[in-house]
Amino acid sequence: NNLFASIAEQMGETLRRTSVSTNVKERLDYSCALFDGAGELIVNAPHIPVHLGAMGETVKRVLADNSDLSPGDVVLTNDPYRGGSHLPDLTVVTPVFGEDGTLRFVVASRAHHAELGGIVPGSMPPFSKTLADEGVLIRNLRVVRDGAFQEAELRNILTSAPFPSRR
Repeated sequence: NNLFASIAEQMGETLRRTSVSTNVKERLDYSCALFDGAGELIVNAPHIPVHLGAMGETVKRVLADNSDLSPGDVVLTNDPYRGGSHLPDLTVVTPVFGEDGTLRFVVASRAHHAELGGIVPGSMPPFSKTLADEGVLIRNLRVVRDGAFQEAELRNILTSAPFPSRR
């Protein structure tokens, strides 16, 4: 248990140290967890509890929606209909495969981002009437495919929404 807990805590510390986001680096608005191959929680680090309650549902939905995941793939989502909390909380889901190619674990992290589009900066206007008013929905983006960052696809999603990201 301590080994697994240490992995989740180290994930969070690495995220904090490498981030350029004030929300992550100073406000510590992020969470990390380790799941088994079916998306069941093994352990989470004691970060932001509200993130962790629904992160397992996000991981399960990502696995169900992406049955063809392979080594070198990473999925990005903020979908509130698939376990996300609110649009500024982006979840990164990374499968970990054994030497025989079977899915063994999933590592996931969720972090709050300051700007994700919407009708006002900050992505959370109190007078929203639709999800698009709140910001860009990233339903199920394989942001890394076979080890290659899909920057053009990510930029397209962030800039082509009804109320695109300003950054």
